[in-house]
Amino acid sequence: MADASFFVGVIGSIISILMFLSPVPTFWKIKKHGSTEDFSSLPYICTLLNCSLWTYYGIIKAREYLVATVDGFGIVVETIYVILFLIYAPKGIRGRTVILAVILDVAISTVAVVTTQLALQREARGTQLALQREAHGGGVGVMGACLNIVMYFSPLSAMVLHILPCFSWIYWLCTVSFTLEDG
Repeated sequence: MADASFFVGVIGSIISILMFLSPVPTFWKIKKHGSTEDFSSLPYICTLLNCSLWTYYGIIKAREYLVATVDGFGIVVETIYVILFLIYAPKGIRGRTVILAVILDVAISTVAVVTTQLALQREARGTQLALQREAHGGGVGVMGACLNIVMYFSPLSAMVLHILPCFSWIYWLCTVSFTLEDG
């Protein structure tokens, strides 16, 4: 009989798949209007980076097949989102999105894989490979945990652009009301 951690992993995988599919209504709206409007590509690019790193983690860490398969699915879905965003984005935003995707998704993923593989090869010469693989899997896991935080906070970047004008309006109203009270 499988242990409880396996069942928790399956439930987490189902939730992750639903999370990856949650932007589908947004992209239906983008396709329907033929424009990305005020949507930001940053959440999708950050999620793609997160999925890439967790898929790599699932591959190098022993018995982490659920992580690798679910985040592999996430890579496919988030890549589709980024491509759709690029198709419907205005020219200036399209260029910034490509630069951001190359820097975050290609460069950081490549650096993470190359560094851990080089370190693994260098240290495997004189030690047991299995122990080193676990240690590097832990390092990739820490990077993935940090990227989880970035991924979940990335939608706030779009919200800040919409909220800041409201705060300046509130600040202006407070300033006017305090000025009128003093006079």
